[in-house]
Amino acid sequence: MKNRFALALPLLLALAAAPVAASEPHVHDHAKDHQPRHGGVMTLIGHQDWELVAKTERLVIYVSDHGQPTATAGATGKLTLLTGKTKTEAVLKPTGKNALEAAGPFQLGAGSKVLATITLAGQKPTAVRFELK
Repeated sequence: MKNRFALALPLLLALAAAPVAASEPHVHDHAKDHQPRHGGVMTLIGHQDWELVAKTERLVIYVSDHGQPTATAGATGKLTLLTGKTKTEAVLKPTGKNALEAAGPFQLGAGSKVLATITLAGQKPTAVRFELK
């Protein structure tokens, strides 16, 4: 019985190490992958990048995963914009390949905060926070 265990142990250790040795290294450039691509402000939650582009007539949130667009078809969302003592709420609707948009007008300024709750198709809701500079 001891001989079987002594023979099986090295085999088990070799098999356990095989997936680690065979896997490709995970390579991506954090500095490049997590930069705004549309001139907005970024928030990173898990593997997803959320970019807010804020204009007085519309707010657009772009979603990507390590720089690759994330589909927003079927997504739902709402946002709350806080500028000073002014609070504005709006509904986000999917637009384009990886974006959600809310129509304005919006009162914006440095320090404005945007709180969004977004549910991508088949996923749990995600709370996303932005602060305009």
